[in-house]
Amino acid sequence: MQTQHESLAQAVTTRTLEVGILLFPGVEVLDFAGPFEVFSVASRVALRDGLLGHPAFRVTTIAAQPGAVAARHGLLVIPSATFAEHPALDLLIVPGGVVNQPLEDAATLDWIGENAGRAAVTASVCTGAFLLAKLGVLDGLTATTHWEDLDDLRASFPTLEVIGSVPFVDHGHLLTSAGISAGIGMSLHLVGRVLGLPAAQATARQMQYDWDGEAQA
Repeated sequence: MQTQHESLAQAVTTRTLEVGILLFPGVEVLDFAGPFEVFSVASRVALRDGLLGHPAFRVTTIAAQPGAVAARHGLLVIPSATFAEHPALDLLIVPGGVVNQPLEDAATLDWIGENAGRAAVTASVCTGAFLLAKLGVLDGLTATTHWEDLDDLRASFPTLEVIGSVPFVDHGHLLTSAGISAGIGMSLHLVGRVLGLPAAQATARQMQYDWDGEAQA
């Protein structure tokens, strides 16, 4: 039986994979911008190096409504699409930040749950793990988040085995990463799963990011 990442590795040879990144009020800037950069640069590098004859990834930022979203520290970001209209996703990225609004917003939680069920891979960055945990997506699994929020995640969701001191945890179809910049390493890891480790290393080198394939839990 094919695993989901093997299916994506096969699918990318014939079509562009759709990566969707959630935006919400208070989202941490690097939580969404880091993965956006990784998948976008990986697509460019794969074309440049002749790995594929088409873009490997198309990245779409997605919010509940059209118009500017106020990210953390006041950065205004215009999403590319809304919950009502976006491509069918192969990879869903759920960033963190100040997650009070999405944790209490039924429309956002419903959207995450629906797309996590459809996407081949769902990955959280930082406190995005709280959103997946609230939906029960991580029940019975190991997970991680920002070091400052590990105890809160344990207390809020006692069915999880929460671990620290790792950049990310990979369960195949579900990944969680530690805080903020850890989302870059996790995204490079996903590029490696789909396009191969050399492509991920070439992407990191293009970004001048010190990475050659971190250990995972």
